[in-house]
Amino acid sequence: MARIVLEEGSSQQSHDVILNGLAQYNEIQTEGRFTASSSLVLAVKNDAGQTEGGLAARITCGWMHIDMLHIPESLRGTGIGASLMASAEELAREKACVGLRLHTTSFQAPGFYEKLGYTEFGRLENSPPGHTRYFFMKRLD
Repeated sequence: MARIVLEEGSSQQSHDVILNGLAQYNEIQTEGRFTASSSLVLAVKNDAGQTEGGLAARITCGWMHIDMLHIPESLRGTGIGASLMASAEELAREKACVGLRLHTTSFQAPGFYEKLGYTEFGRLENSPPGHTRYFFMKRLD
């Protein structure tokens, strides 16, 4: 009989079984059009070659998902954030993505993404408590 067991922390073996099972199912359902996920980073480096910020993303199901965008305080307002997003969009086009998607919170940068042409497609109130999580997308077709 099947049972549910909580595995707190990181259980790579269980994670891999779940991921591989889901990937196989998705491939069957989409007749092989369900692409494997790939990750990328666009790093902002200082003159010494040290990373100060940047953008981390992954491509899956024909979409680029922006997981993280961090601009250090000293570089905010310089246009580096918009340049990072433009570079991500260019990469997404090169990889034949349908579009880009991301989420941000009310204390982060929803207005920034709106200015770049991203459209809100959902929101989750009180996530984290006292704030709103916004979901944005930008189609490339």
